Amino acid sequence: MIQSNMAPSGMAVTPHHLASETALSVLRHGGDAIEAMVAAAATIAVTYPHMNGIGGDGFWLIVPPEGEPVAIDASGAAGSLASMEFYANETHIPHRGPRAALTVPGTVSGWQEALQISQELGGGQLPLSRLLADAIRYASDGIPVTQSQAIATQGKYHELVNVPGFAQTFLSRGEVPIAGSRFCQPRLAQTLTRLTTEGLESFYRGPLASQMAQELEELGIPVTLQDLAAHRAHRRLPLHLSHPQGDVYNLAPPTQGLVSLAILGITAGMEMTQASEVQTIHRIVEATKKAFALRDQYITDPRHVTRPVQSLLDPENLENMAAEIDDNQAAPWGTGKGPGDTVWMGVIDNNGLAVSFIQSIYHEFGSGVVLPQSGVLWQNRGAAFSLDPQHILALSPGKQPFHTLNPAAVRLADGRVMVYGSMGGDGQPQTQAALFTRYVLQGVPLQQAVSAPRWLLGRTWGQSSDSLKLENRFSPRTFEALRAMGHEVEALDDFSEAVGHAGAIVRHTNGMLEGAYDPRSNGSAAGF
Repeated sequence: MIQSNMAPSGMAVTPHHLASETALSVLRHGGDAIEAMVAAAATIAVTYPHMNGIGGDGFWLIVPPEGEPVAIDASGAAGSLASMEFYANETHIPHRGPRAALTVPGTVSGWQEALQISQELGGGQLPLSRLLADAIRYASDGIPVTQSQAIATQGKYHELVNVPGFAQTFLSRGEVPIAGSRFCQPRLAQTLTRLTTEGLESFYRGPLASQMAQELEELGIPVTLQDLAAHRAHRRLPLHLSHPQGDVYNLAPPTQGLVSLAILGITAGMEMTQASEVQTIHRIVEATKKAFALRDQYITDPRHVTRPVQSLLDPENLENMAAEIDDNQAAPWGTGKGPGDTVWMGVIDNNGLAVSFIQSIYHEFGSGVVLPQSGVLWQNRGAAFSLDPQHILALSPGKQPFHTLNPAAVRLADGRVMVYGSMGGDGQPQTQAALFTRYVLQGVPLQQAVSAPRWLLGRTWGQSSDSLKLENRFSPRTFEALRAMGHEVEALDDFSEAVGHAGAIVRHTNGMLEGAYDPRSNGSAAGF
């Protein structure tokens, strides 16, 4: 039997059990959910380095016990040297190497801004050295390589082996490390230690920033010291969907939080509570196509958005899109944005402060570039830019790229609060819709809702097909019924990372906390 973990005083869910334990330790020692999340974010940057890191971006959704939720956009803009002219000889921005490392990493600024919010809410009692202690130890002394990291290294070996710093950092004597072998990151340990002494500010406006800027210049990366110094995390007003079951929140542009909310809004009137498995998949997939069309038309740097994105979630607009869906026939669609490697994590503390958080370097190992002295693996999020000057995502210096990242939360009408999310590019909003529909609408127990087979409309790594992909645990009849509706259906492994590493925490009305983690990951739901 598949059961959730429950606890009375605190709960953390992450895709790596060591990060869950780090968060739990902070909660046990009096830290709040935000402090616990910063600690977990640092640890998982070390233990899941192919998925995230301090050279990437982050997004926060903080739901206090009372009052309005707060979002933090900790994503960086394109460097001042990252112009169209810089890429004049290329048809698209490279996905790997120094020319792929064109944006400022924002995640550390997000930690800093979140800790400021913690202090404003009455927390902030633990020193940064305590919050980063586990991460520093794991980077210095080593962690066991996960199967996920080993597979990612093997799969991306040929495109990354000659990227500056990659082989020195992620290969063992030139070979792909085997799962369970010890993996140390001494330069990253030194950098994390510097952050505890110099402060998080040093990443952007201190000695560490000066060192990294020199490394960037030597590698030909179009990000300067001035670009680092100009970066700040920003508090944002979350997008909000008024759903029959409660108030659902997600992130505004440059993220695709609109997609996650639009799917739930479109399907809200489709009698999902009693829907069969085939109906559930079909309706969510068709709503996903409608939501992706909205995303591709409107979502970009918030300074360049042409219409208030919240207005796209107006009930009439969502109802009109729902009316266009054929309950028996799949509609054609174009292409998705593709996959993305990320970590979603959730924490809720004893006071009811809830955090939904995502941290990412975009593709596995990001740009692949590891700075030679600081040991920072730089993201390739700027690959989301277009070199077509007329495109909504056209590159320009100082512009924020499009993000698939979007952590979710809901205050249910019955008093429960849930934080939830997933990694996985195009799959993030689809997985969120699956979790919400199964748990909130169809009454599936939380852990079963996360563990159950999932689907993905769109591409997985290394594939050009934008088909509907289902895990093989779905019955043959489900595959056949969806094909009969006109879906182009392909099969994935029984537990495929392609559908993401999901997770959720629910705070029940009696204060009890319930956590569910994804068996597709190395994670856990840890409570006390």
